[in-house]
Amino acid sequence: MNLRHWTSTRMQPTVSQGAVTRQSGPRPGGGSRGFSLLELVIVIVIISVLLAVAISRLLALQVDAERVAMETVAGVIRSAIGIKIAEHIVNQDVPGLARLVGSNPMDRLAELPGNYLGVQDGVNPATLADGNWYYDRREGMLVYLVRNTGFFRGGLDNPPRARFAIRLVYSDRNGNGVFDPGIDRIEGLRLAPLEPYQWVR
Repeated sequence: MNLRHWTSTRMQPTVSQGAVTRQSGPRPGGGSRGFSLLELVIVIVIISVLLAVAISRLLALQVDAERVAMETVAGVIRSAIGIKIAEHIVNQDVPGLARLVGSNPMDRLAELPGNYLGVQDGVNPATLADGNWYYDRREGMLVYLVRNTGFFRGGLDNPPRARFAIRLVYSDRNGNGVFDPGIDRIEGLRLAPLEPYQWVR
């Protein structure tokens, strides 16, 4: 016997006839599959709802930011007016408060807000950018131009705005609704809105 032929024959692997060769790759009908049309529609609806909620929340935050900024400026002015009243009381010049009626409330501040457009003289408010303050010298009033107009009620329209003016606080002794020097007693000053307004959500 040829030893070399016998050894090579014994070393070769044998495969039985009943063995099944396993194929790689996914089997037909199995494995991952794509989205169905219904699943895709459901995903789009969920994303749309989430976007609507996010946009609504963002808009609400913008409105709150504008409302707080506007009311903060008005509050600072009221505090400055209170200081001015105290100065007149200390100087025993309470009647002199009447001279401040209709003056520019921004003159009471040590630092002006960044969105203050300055003094205007009978300007058409529609020509000014919203979200800003200005003082109308001709009318003697401080005006705020509303930016988020859909959430503001009251004030004046075209464009929506809130108007303020310095007014006397006095005891109306004769009940005629008008301050009468020498008859009515001055008690102070206030920053008064000229028309009622409110922010809504």
